[in-house]
Amino acid sequence: MSRLEVMQRLAGKRLTQAEAAEILGVSVRHVKRLLSKFRAGGASGLVSQRRGKPSHNQLSPEVQQKVLDFLKGKYLGFGPTLACEKLVEVEKLQISDESVRQMMMAEGLWKGRKKRKVAVHQMRERRACFGELVQIDGSPHAWFEQRGPSCSLLVAIDDATGKLVGLLFVEQESFYGYAQLAKSYFEGCGKPVAFYSDKHGIFRVNQPSTGLGEALTQFGRAMLDLDIQILCANTPQAKGRVERANQTLQDRLVKELRLRAISDMTQGNLYLPEFIADFNQRFAVAPRSTHNAHRPLTSQENLAHILVWQEPRTLSKNLTLQFKNVVYQIQTKRPSYALRNAIVTVCQDAAGLVTILYKAKPLDFTIFLAQAHQADIVDAKEVDLALQNQSKAHKPAPNHPWR
Repeated sequence: MSRLEVMQRLAGKRLTQAEAAEILGVSVRHVKRLLSKFRAGGASGLVSQRRGKPSHNQLSPEVQQKVLDFLKGKYLGFGPTLACEKLVEVEKLQISDESVRQMMMAEGLWKGRKKRKVAVHQMRERRACFGELVQIDGSPHAWFEQRGPSCSLLVAIDDATGKLVGLLFVEQESFYGYAQLAKSYFEGCGKPVAFYSDKHGIFRVNQPSTGLGEALTQFGRAMLDLDIQILCANTPQAKGRVERANQTLQDRLVKELRLRAISDMTQGNLYLPEFIADFNQRFAVAPRSTHNAHRPLTSQENLAHILVWQEPRTLSKNLTLQFKNVVYQIQTKRPSYALRNAIVTVCQDAAGLVTILYKAKPLDFTIFLAQAHQADIVDAKEVDLALQNQSKAHKPAPNHPWR
């Protein structure tokens, strides 16, 4: 209607072509075209000739049918963005993510999300250097869906770049799991300046005793030996980068494991390096500074002795010590009085192998006495794992009402 009014004024010599072009926001040449159409066909001549005709950019029925077959079959349950990536990269189809989203909504495979009121939190800018701050967290989830057991994924992500620097499937969050994750990370990139975690008991002593000893967890002691600071967040939003990464992984990683028919932690851990490389290529950003804050491991930092469970013990007069209900007898060729009342460090790795260190050097020992197994102290979150594969654990019958 605005074009019709402008053309009427232009035909009545009440407006110049340059003024008409400025009003309509088109070129003078296009104004001449519109004027000729108006003189030839009146108001109907200003209507676009493409109105009511199919677009030249629409998908062909064959392509639409292929996409629907994949969305209802191989990529069932995928979100529009991830499904579009697979259709373009794997299936070699030319389609946009918005087209996929509209098709999924039309078929009832995806429901548009309503915008909700976003809670406002204080914004924290990314760190400037790669390796300056690394956020770590564990995410328990059915990573293998119904094909395998539920487990936890340990995640380490750099704050400055958003790069995944470590992923590891474990049965549950534990010191040994985080120690294995940290070891592979340190050997590949070096030592970061600081870790940013939640207030899990692995990272922080939440109920310090009244004793005079230092309130350090085993992981905290190991990071202190490596000169790595541990920071604990008050809220999940404070470490939002790793929390959002967990949500992305629970969507994308689960689908990738399904496509590859991976159903256990061993196969999953073998696939994780490939997934990390693809994730970082898609989502990582460049840091503000080109300086790499990672530090190399020194010759004195033996990860095999640091990233293990350590407890100090004092040798008795007959050179024995007790550790986890087992009495160890030190074997030495030097005079026995030289080691009486000596303070040694008992190290135990994830496999249960015990090493006794004195002045950072291992001592020979034999097992003098292994006491009878006593009742274990189990945290409430670890009861299910403690009862797995227990021959005496109660197993309800298939027709039991509990089922």
